[in-house]
Amino acid sequence: MVISISVLYKKIEKIIGPLIFLKNKHDVQYGEVVEIQTNNNQIRTGQVIKITEDMIVIEVFEDTTGISSENSKIVFTEESFKVNISTDMFGKTFNSFGKPLNVYTRQVLETDVVTNIQRDIYGSPINPFAREYPSDVIQTGISVIDGLFTLIRGQKLPIFSGQGISHNRLAAQIATQAKVLTEEPFLIIFCGIGIIQDELIYFLNRFKESGSIQNIISFINFADDNIMERLIIPRVALTTAEYFAFEKDMHVLVILIDMTNYSEALRELSSAKEEIPSRKGYPGYLYSDFASLFERTGKIKGKKGSITQIPILTMPNDDISHPIPDTTGYITEGQLVLDRNLYKKGIYPPFEVLASISRLMKDAIGKDTTREDHADVSSQLLASYSDALEVRDLISIIGEDGLNMEQKAILQFGIDFEEKFLNQGTTENRNFNQSLDIAWHCLSNLPKTQLFRIHQKYLDKYYIERV
Repeated sequence: MVISISVLYKKIEKIIGPLIFLKNKHDVQYGEVVEIQTNNNQIRTGQVIKITEDMIVIEVFEDTTGISSENSKIVFTEESFKVNISTDMFGKTFNSFGKPLNVYTRQVLETDVVTNIQRDIYGSPINPFAREYPSDVIQTGISVIDGLFTLIRGQKLPIFSGQGISHNRLAAQIATQAKVLTEEPFLIIFCGIGIIQDELIYFLNRFKESGSIQNIISFINFADDNIMERLIIPRVALTTAEYFAFEKDMHVLVILIDMTNYSEALRELSSAKEEIPSRKGYPGYLYSDFASLFERTGKIKGKKGSITQIPILTMPNDDISHPIPDTTGYITEGQLVLDRNLYKKGIYPPFEVLASISRLMKDAIGKDTTREDHADVSSQLLASYSDALEVRDLISIIGEDGLNMEQKAILQFGIDFEEKFLNQGTTENRNFNQSLDIAWHCLSNLPKTQLFRIHQKYLDKYYIERV
């Protein structure tokens, strides 16, 4: 790294975890990158994260082991943290700092990204006045998403999962199957936050098997990496996405997994800084910190490209009211919730559809984008499935023999909906027409008189008469 200013500190006041505390003796910048020279001449990198009148707090990217409070030197570079970006990144894997990574040895490769393009990772959220309203769809090939909670270009649509549920398989399937329905260039940026080696190997094998790895840029932070790397990596991924979307006119889908690991790192850092905790020990600025990531998503007036974001998080104890999913839901335009009971029944993907929503879907689906009957079918599926769940509850009281013909038809619809519409293979890629056709197969268990949310012209065209 080139040193542009020779401000040198030789005495450290104290070291707490990944944090170094110095007396403030010069005009330091927030976010400034520093170099820490240890006794054995090793150089580590850090960043200014807090400034007071008397004190400077530096967070070290690597481990602080071996840094001495008396003999180590702190050199301020007067530079912010930047990432190198190039089209040569396609199909490759990088670490938290945007350096090429050998995924098997976890060593940084000697060959760096060859480019003269550098971007500051702390980009600004998109100005609301500059935003263009999202109106184009992204097809994921997954019926429950495409049919009921359609993903829109420029949307933030998180997935709320739980420990042990199949969100890794779902993330890999979305990354390998997602596409735009036009001929415009499309890119996937996959960002693994705090994942283990086995998970990384699974993801990369799926990318290779699908044949789409050349369309994916992967950024990986391992579970045993320093917490500072965990906080940096989503910003590195989003900075890369911004370059390709708004400077190269590409449509970019960013998948962040797992945001709970990011949040735990944020809580650990806040505790080390001795900040006053908020709900469940998380810092009071959890909302604004999430917003600084999620609001870097969208479409900008006058720009052809877009950034769409799917953050995936695991809810502690499956609690949707936990601060992490609760805060995320306030910022994003919808949520997709995975259900443990469906997971135990072997349904994949196990979406709890009545707890899920895509708030931008209604303005983008229809005849010119997906299919003319899409809105009606989606509304009817949700209404009928809700009825089916009520009938299941009724069975526990009166038994199945006590149901009338109408209730038995609704019950059969619920079974078909879960087993044929929700349930699909991890490599099964369905287009919009296939998903909607399966939906009609399920709805045709019901008499036309019960399909009160569908216009007659669509019933005449798509309803399947049962013999």
